[in-house]
Amino acid sequence: IMAISVNVVCGITGQLSLGQAGFMAIGSYSTIIFTQTLGIPMPVSIIMATLVTVIFGILIGFPTLKLQGDYLAIVTLGFGEIIRVLLVNFKGLTGGANGLQFSTIFFLRADYAYCLVISVLVVVVILLLNFVRSTYGRAILAVREDEIAANSVGVDVFKYKMIGFAIASCIAGLGGALYAPVMGFIKPDIASFNRSIDYLIFVVLGGMGSISGSIIAAFVLTFLQEWLRFLQDYRLLIYPLILIFVMLFRPQGLLGMKE
Repeated sequence: IMAISVNVVCGITGQLSLGQAGFMAIGSYSTIIFTQTLGIPMPVSIIMATLVTVIFGILIGFPTLKLQGDYLAIVTLGFGEIIRVLLVNFKGLTGGANGLQFSTIFFLRADYAYCLVISVLVVVVILLLNFVRSTYGRAILAVREDEIAANSVGVDVFKYKMIGFAIASCIAGLGGALYAPVMGFIKPDIASFNRSIDYLIFVVLGGMGSISGSIIAAFVLTFLQEWLRFLQDYRLLIYPLILIFVMLFRPQGLLGMKE
């Protein structure tokens, strides 16, 4: 789900964002706070946490999407780090560096959790594929291909960038909202720069603009880390090596822009 979020903003909208993990963290912490502190039922908390993340996405996107290229990447990177620092320092609400834990009352059983996440993933993919084929989706693709040409035929470039960014933050918030009850424990590190880069790697390997490619790459690389666990810290060399080989021999990613 997080790989799809990054693909929406980077592959489909064409904007380089390095702070998607920050939106995931907002969704995760919001879910726990709504559920345990305010006593709201968990399904409602997940929806509310997703909406809160969208609001943050709009607030962040409004000033930053006026920038382009490296400037946008730097600002979104700063946003992710600001979220992480705030989560560390607001100890009364977020638990500080120790993080927050879901109580056993709300913690999901593993089999239910996986079924829930896969079901949500399928729904997100169906909705997103239909959106991309819609008038709004085609306008966003036009902005990605050539902003000047899109603007010349009446496409509001900033508006469609904002729509793409808001959708990406919505999906990231949903991913974070599901992450909290499934894992049962979260800490500020989930908003770190390394997390954002991990999700970006999934997209680059799968193919910028290919939703199915992002999903395949996410599953393969996640399982690959577990299979190579016997190599201990050396397994961390696998990521950059794979990335280098892909960039050299298949720069468009595994599936390119195909589904």
